[in-house]
This record gives sequence, structure tokens and C-alpha cells, in this order.
Amino acid sequence: MKLLLVCNPGGHFSTMMGLKSFWSTYEREWVTYRHYDTQKLSEKERVYWVAMQEARMLVKALINFFNALVILRQSKPDLVLSTGASIAVPFIIASKLYGIKTVFIESISRSGNLSLTGRIVYHLVDEFYVQWPECVERYPKAQYKGVVV
Repeated sequence: MKLLLVCNPGGHFSTMMGLKSFWSTYEREWVTYRHYDTQKLSEKERVYWVAMQEARMLVKALINFFNALVILRQSKPDLVLSTGASIAVPFIIASKLYGIKTVFIESISRSGNLSLTGRIVYHLVDEFYVQWPECVERYPKAQYKGVVV
């Protein structure tokens, strides 16, 4: 199985690194944007660098949607795994167009309500994970398997 790991730098990247025991056993490529913490990826991993996109940057989201179409066609992953944040949205939408399975893991900081990204992708993804058991009560599609460390 080939994975495409999609995440913003910072805490979302840290969460993805916390999943290393899962993704390290598979062929994988990354999508993120250049930042001091993600720069090191290119030393050992295949990385697609995309435009920096934060919440509500609609023009950047549109640019990254077209980037996603190209990257997904080139990468041909079996699964797109994202820990957020906003960069997840264009890649998950594009993945659905290609029929690629998608998984989203909500930030641990979201104990009561979903993030904006979470609310957008909740009904789109094949699997949606939260890191607080209380979230499963409010969001029945969500699964709780513990905290990513």
C-alpha cells in the first residue's frame, strides 16, 4: 500500500510524526509546505511542497486543489492520510474525485468541537478519528482509538 501523508507544519506535522509506527512500514510520500520543522523531510523522504495555506485562504486552497489533482495523478497513492489542518481540504476533495481512500485525524486540541477543517472533511473522508472519546458522542462517524503521541 502506498500512502500520501498530508499535513501542515507545526502541531499537525508533530501529530503525523507520532504516527510513524504506522506509516513507516509503507511506501509513502508527503505533502506539506516549507517550514523549519518540515524542511528535514526532504533529506530522506519524497516531499511535494505546496503553497502555504492557512484557514480561510480560499485562493491558496484553490491553488492547492489544482496542485492536489496533479500530485495525486503522479503519486497514485492507495490512501491519503491527513492530520490537518487546512491543507487537508483540497487534497481530500481531490482524492474523492480520484476514488482514493481518505483518513483524517482531528487535532488533540479539539476536545469538544471539530476544527473548521474537521467540519469540512467529516462527511467526505472514509475514516475520521478523534483524540477525545467525548467527540464520538457528538460526531457518530468519528472513531476514538486513543491519543497520538
